[in-house]
Amino acid sequence: MGRTVLPIAQVIQQERDEWAKFRRVLRHEDQQAFDELFGIAKYHSPAFAYASRPVPTEAVFMSILLEHQKTIVRLQKRLEELERPQKE
Repeated sequence: MGRTVLPIAQVIQQERDEWAKFRRVLRHEDQQAFDELFGIAKYHSPAFAYASRPVPTEAVFMSILLEHQKTIVRLQKRLEELERPQKE
């Protein structure tokens, strides 16, 4: 028989579970940030499923990097707006 493919939500949860010891020793505020990162991975689960990476952590990290890049671009644009000379 062929290999059974787990639902993406389950794959993401398994990855999160593997990081549980790491999360446990973080400060509370860092635990919240950690949880948000895996929330990002869930948000991008359709792309995650399509990528079909042999190492699921790669897709988790790519989802996180994608959202961080979008945030950087948004903040850069906002900074440029704020630095423009104001018209009186």
